[in-house]
Amino acid sequence: MRLSTVILPIHRWAEGQKIWRRAEDLGFHAAYTYDHLSWRSFREGPWFGAIPTLTAAATVTQSMRLGTLVTSPNFRHPVTLAKELISLDDISGGRVTLGVGAGGNGFDATALGQEAWSPRERADRFAEFVPLLDRLLTEGAVTQEGVHYSAHEARNVPGCVQRPRIPFAVAATGPRGMRLVARHGQGWVTTGDPKLYEDGTPEQSREALRRQIERLGKACADEGRDVAELEKVLLTGFTPDRGAPLSSLDAFVDFAGKHRDLGFTEIVLHAPIPDSDFAADQEVFERIATEGLAQLG
Repeated sequence: MRLSTVILPIHRWAEGQKIWRRAEDLGFHAAYTYDHLSWRSFREGPWFGAIPTLTAAATVTQSMRLGTLVTSPNFRHPVTLAKELISLDDISGGRVTLGVGAGGNGFDATALGQEAWSPRERADRFAEFVPLLDRLLTEGAVTQEGVHYSAHEARNVPGCVQRPRIPFAVAATGPRGMRLVARHGQGWVTTGDPKLYEDGTPEQSREALRRQIERLGKACADEGRDVAELEKVLLTGFTPDRGAPLSSLDAFVDFAGKHRDLGFTEIVLHAPIPDSDFAADQEVFERIATEGLAQLG
């Protein structure tokens, strides 16, 4: 199992760079950030762009992987996103993972002046977005006419450092999304079942995650792919456990062990943010980072 972290892009870089450097010093496999224009309770405070933040992080780290959890079509277009990702992959020396999802109905959904898309339209757009982005990152020139996204002689030379392209970690729970994971993903991302967040139990959450992994396996089988090829990533903080995994080293070991048994290969923890939903003891967080996986045995 791998252990990674999410660093929200809320810090001016004079302070933020220290947090990214510290994440690498602590030995995290990867450090991700959210790709939003603004987000939830942080909307009234500082919030910086994901790609510039990751680019800056690439210049102050050496080996830790970097990525988004997650990018979505809400305000992105595959043609421009591909160019930014190829540049980021080059600057980082091939350390980028793209977490990508269908998006939701939060602040990003209307920031460009459009009406919020229905769940069906989000799914339709996602089904175009991911395959086109795949082509743009693997082919030197792409022309494609789509219902929602098109490209006309879009050139991306020299392509990604990572071959054939940067890995995709696709966030999905429904059947259409699972098919995209099976066809285009090198990893799968979930936050659990959102219906259980308020009133569910940790046991119910694990059962829901088990069923998600079963559906992922079926989608892979239908595509003739071995589900074992995929990284299975759990972004914590959105299950009924909430912040429990960061309450103590023992609590993390218990949480991580139970989810490893379900088949997860990567656990992602939020870097502590005081006076927020992600408040946690920094010393406990750092102890988990340096000792947690060893305790799993």
